[in-house]
Formats: sequence, structure tokens, C-alpha cells
Amino acid sequence: MSVDLTATEFVTDPYTAYGRIREEAPVLRGTFYGGAPIWIVTRYDDVRAVLGDGTRFVNDPASVPGNDTNDVRRVAMERIGIPPDLMHYLTDSIISADGAHHTRLRKLVSRAFTVRRVAQLRPRVEELTAGLLDRLAALGAGGRPVDLVEEFAYPLPITVICELVGIPEADRASWHVWSRDLATMDRDRIPTALRDMVGNIIGLIAHRRAEPADDLLTALVRAHDEDGDRLSDSELVTMVLSLVIAGHETTAHLISNAVVALLTRPDQLAALRADPGLWPNAVAELLRRIGPVQFASTRYALADTELGGAQIRAGDGVQPALVAANSDPREFTDPERLDVARRTAERGEGHVGFGYGPHYCLGAALARQEGEVALRALVERFPDLALAVDPAELVWQPVPGMRRLGTVPIRVG
Repeated sequence: MSVDLTATEFVTDPYTAYGRIREEAPVLRGTFYGGAPIWIVTRYDDVRAVLGDGTRFVNDPASVPGNDTNDVRRVAMERIGIPPDLMHYLTDSIISADGAHHTRLRKLVSRAFTVRRVAQLRPRVEELTAGLLDRLAALGAGGRPVDLVEEFAYPLPITVICELVGIPEADRASWHVWSRDLATMDRDRIPTALRDMVGNIIGLIAHRRAEPADDLLTALVRAHDEDGDRLSDSELVTMVLSLVIAGHETTAHLISNAVVALLTRPDQLAALRADPGLWPNAVAELLRRIGPVQFASTRYALADTELGGAQIRAGDGVQPALVAANSDPREFTDPERLDVARRTAERGEGHVGFGYGPHYCLGAALARQEGEVALRALVERFPDLALAVDPAELVWQPVPGMRRLGTVPIRVG
């Protein structure tokens, strides 16, 4: 049995597709964009084992002795049209780093994402949310449909991460367009978008050298200029690129996916309106059940090993399927049911929507906060909030590994 993770079934109904292989063959061979075969891991305990065991599995294929051919990332990037001269900005990121190299990069930015720092950002997140809700009310006056993605789900997280990193307000609309172009999977649009992103960051770095500010970009430039061993030229650009893309794309689609999930499950929405204290718990449950990230970045076996009954060879790619793990009945009771009151505290936050282990999502606290503030404020401001189309008319975008909608027409009442 072998599967192709870019097949239509994994985009249109990933819960059924991943659930089927989880129960039939929990660790099985598959492919991604026609690259070398990979092992797809689907059960909760196995996924956590891969994500958490840096002694057996690494993110960078170059970390595996003698492995100079199997790089699933590069094959996928070639297929979607990433130019060779730009590829290193995506492959040499903090996401792909291992061991001491990963620790060094993470320390450079981790202070900006601590629970304390994120708590300090909350008033600004609430202020931005209120302004966006005012705009939704104006655009939706008279029952006119409004696109939730364009007018709310995207603007909030991209503004927050751009302010945190130091992307000027004048450039933010361009970042929105570039990010959308990257998600189109269009070989004609992706190279231009990525090249423009990199060019923008290089220009901003020069600007921050001349005019420092109280932002993360200035801190990174200072780390580079004072001690080049801590952050190279390429790493500086790559770090900013990774933070801005990761800092808004996933949160935007968490918000839009969550709104659809709640509007199509009125009992759960009613429970939240009756008890707002459930919102932090609800965000965790929404991440578990309808989180936008379907699988983690590919890991590579450092040596021959066994996992879930499969014999994995050194250098083999291993793909942890988060969506399958988060619906594993061995870990969750009635896992296909969204339950905003579900308690899964026995193993941390329970779900693996933010990953697990050394590469646990750096911005998890910020994403949770933005999700909670945005969703609670939206449903409290608009008691008659509803989808403007039949749920069956919503179109899931063909982006392997992501659960995302291009538009979500709503009526605010």
C-alpha cells in the first residue's frame, strides 16, 4: 500500500483520508510531489515519538551521515517552481535546523514570543480586533456578505507579526499579496512572490541599520553585526521570512476554519456564548480538530530504526501526519466530535497542532492568544453571525499539508 499526499482526497477530506491509513497501516510508504518514497506516520504516539526524539530523527537531511540524495523538501520546491537561487531561504531556516544550530537560532528570537511578552501584546491585539470588527460591521451593513478571510482573518495576524518583527505598515499589503501568491501553487506566481519577499527584507535590513527601532528586526540586525558567528547574512533574511510567513498564515486559517466549524455546529457556539470561560479550552480543541497544518515538516532517520512495526532505514524521510494523530481514537474519546469543553490535560495541551518536542511552534502562545481574542470578540459582537453560503459551497484550496479556505462569505447581521 502506498499513497500520494498531494492526491485530491487529502485536500478535500483529509480527516477521512488520513483516518483510513491510520487504521489500515499506521506507518506506510507514500510520496510527496513525486519525490523519493517517505514513511507517513499517523498514530498519536508514533507522531510524538518522531517529533520529540532528536536522537533518531532530524529535520535537515544533511544531518544524516552519507545522505546526499534524499531531500524531500527540494523535490517539492522544484515542483512548485522555487528558483534554485532562492531555495536556500526556505531550506536553511530555523525549521530545518538541528541540535546546537537550531538552539542558537531559536535563542535569537525566543524572547519575543515568551508567554510574558505575548501577554503584553494582548491590549494591542484587542485594539486591532475591535477596529477590524468595526470595519466588518460597516461592510456588512444591510445584510451584505463580507469575506471573513480578506477582511478579518488575514489582517489581524499579519498586522501583529509585522509590528512585532518590524515590517512597515506601507509594506504589509504587499506581504499579504505575496503570501497569497505562494499559496496558489502557481509556478508562474510563486517565484516572483518569493523574490519580492526576499528583496523587501534585504531593503528593510539596510533601513534598520540606518534607523534602528524597538522591534525584532533591529535586534536580529544587531546580533548579526556585532557577532556574525551568531547569525549569517542568509540566516538573517531567512529568519525574517520564516517568522512573517509562519506568524500569520497559520493563524489566519485557524481563525477562518474555526468560524466555519462553529457556525456549522451551533451547539458548540451556544456553549461558548453561555460560558465565555471556555474560550481558551475551545481554541485548543479547534486546533486539534480543524487546525490548518495537516502535517509537520519531514524528518529523516539518523540510523536504521523501527517505528510502528516498520523498518526505517537511515536517511529515509518520515512525515508526521498531525491531522491523523489529532483524531486518533487511542488518544481521544470520540475524536471526530468537536467539543469545546473537552479536557486533554493529561499530556500537556493534548493535541499536536503546534508540533511537539524541540521544534514545538515558537509562536504558539501568540497564535492561541490571537485565536481566542479574535473568535470571542467576533461572536460576541455579532450575535446573528452566519455563513452567507451553504457550507458545501466553500472551496478548500489545493495546498498539500494545509487546510485552508480562499474565501469565507459571512453575514454579520
